[in-house]
Amino acid sequence: MSGTTGTPNTPDTPGSTPSVIVVGAGPAGLLLAGDLAAAGVPVTLLEKRREQISNLSRAFTLHARTLELLDARSLADDLEALGRPLDRLRLFGRLTVALDTLPSRFNHLLVIPQYEVEKALRRRAVDAGVDFRYETELTALHQEADGVTVEVRDPAGASATLRAGYVVGTDGMRSAVREAVGLPFPGRSVIRSVVLADVLLAEKPESLLTVNAVGDAFAFIAPFGDGYYRVIGWHRGRDVPDHEPLDLDEVREITRLALGRDFGMHEARWMSRFHSDERQAPAYRVGRVFLAGDAAHVHTPAGGQGMNTGLQDAANLSWKLAQVIGGHAGDELLDTYQAERHPIGKSVLRSSGGIVRLAMAKTPWTRALRAALTTFLNTVGPARRAAAGQITGIGYRYPAPRGAHRLTGERVPDVRLAGDGRLYEALRGGGFVLVTPKAGPAVPVEGFGDRLAVEHWASERRTTLLVRPDGYVAWAAESPDPAALREALAAHLG
Repeated sequence: MSGTTGTPNTPDTPGSTPSVIVVGAGPAGLLLAGDLAAAGVPVTLLEKRREQISNLSRAFTLHARTLELLDARSLADDLEALGRPLDRLRLFGRLTVALDTLPSRFNHLLVIPQYEVEKALRRRAVDAGVDFRYETELTALHQEADGVTVEVRDPAGASATLRAGYVVGTDGMRSAVREAVGLPFPGRSVIRSVVLADVLLAEKPESLLTVNAVGDAFAFIAPFGDGYYRVIGWHRGRDVPDHEPLDLDEVREITRLALGRDFGMHEARWMSRFHSDERQAPAYRVGRVFLAGDAAHVHTPAGGQGMNTGLQDAANLSWKLAQVIGGHAGDELLDTYQAERHPIGKSVLRSSGGIVRLAMAKTPWTRALRAALTTFLNTVGPARRAAAGQITGIGYRYPAPRGAHRLTGERVPDVRLAGDGRLYEALRGGGFVLVTPKAGPAVPVEGFGDRLAVEHWASERRTTLLVRPDGYVAWAAESPDPAALREALAAHLG
C-alpha cells in the first residue's frame, strides 16, 4: 500500500477495462473497492487521512442485513468472534425491540467498534489488489463522455491527475466529490452540542449497550472491548458551539442526569463536541459519478443505522458497476442504484430522526405520543416486527417491474441448499446464484462463466430464484421451461 500518488496513472484506453476511483476509505469505500477489485475491475482508493486506522470509532453496531452482506464476503464469522451479540435493543425507556426472532442467521445486533470493521474490509481490499493512495486529497473533478478526470494533491503537496471510467464518493458528510459535481446537501442540524468521551469506568454497566433519556438529558454508553467505553451525552440546556472546551465533569453530569449515575468514569483518552445532522443528496448519481454512505446521506445515530446503511449502499452499487464495466449490462442498470437506495436513505432519516425526537420528548403531548407508541409496538406483533425489520435492514425490499413474480426485489434469507450448503456461502463467488428445485430440468448456463452459480433447494420447494450478488431476488418463476429460464438469465447476466 502506497502513501503517495507517484506518477499520474494511464487514462482508460479503448479495449482496456475501465477503472474506478473510490474517494474515501471508510467502511463503505473499503467494501465497494474490495468488491470491484475482486470482480477484476482496477480500483484506486484515495484517502486524505494517513494510512493508520483510528481507534476513535464513530459507529458501534452491525445489524442483521449488514452481517448477511459481510457473510457473503467471508467476513462475518471473524467479526462475530470479535464483537458481542445483543438480542434486545432498548429505545426510550420501556420500548424494547426484540432481535432474536429475526428471520436471519444473524438474529441479533453485533456490538463492535467501527475500526474493527474497517480493518477487516481493508485486509480484503488489499488482498483483492486495490491501489491505496493515502494522504491524497481530491481537489477537482471533470467528467467527459468516456470517463472522469480527477485532480489530487499528494502528501508532498504536489498536484497530480488521475483518470477513470467512474468515480464513487464515499468521503463523508463534507464530501469533496459531492461538492465537485455541484450536488446540494439539504437538511439541518437536529441536535447541537452533543458531548463524546472515551473513558474508563469504575463500575461496569449491567447492559451491553446502555441508553436512556430523562427530562432534558440523554446518554449512551458502549464498550470498545479494550477496557474503554464510548459515552455520548446531550443536555437540552447546554447549547454551545462544537469548539467550546469540554471537560469530564460535564460528561459525568449529563450521564448522571440521564442514567442516574456516572459509573465512576475517569481517564478520558479523547473528548469532543459534535452536532448531528439530517441531510440527503437529491441524487446519488451524476453521470459517471456516484455517492454512497455519509456522502449521500447523514442522520442521527439513533438505532445505529449509519454505517450499516452506507455498507448496504456499497453492496448495491458494486455489482452493478462490475456488470456494466464488464460489458454484461447497459448503463441503465446504474440508474437502479438511485431508484433502490435513495428511498431507503430517506426512510432511515425518518426512522432515526423519529427515535431521537421521541426520546427527547418534552411537551405533554409528545410524551403522550411516545407512551402510546411504546405500548403499541410492545403489544402489536406485526408492528414490532416491522420496526425491527426497518432498523436492522432486513425488512426493506427493492421495487420490481410490473407483472414480475411476487418475490422479485425481496431480500433472500440464508436458505439451506442441497449438499448442506447455504445461500450466502454460494454468494461468496461474487456472482448471481440460481436456486432451482432438486428434480428440475437441466439449466442452460453456457456462456455465463463464473458469474453464475447453480444450486438446488435442500427442501422440496418448486420456485426457481435468480438471486443477485447482493442477496435480492432478480427474477423468480414457478417451474419455468428452459427457454424462459435462458431468457431470464440472458436479461440479467448479459
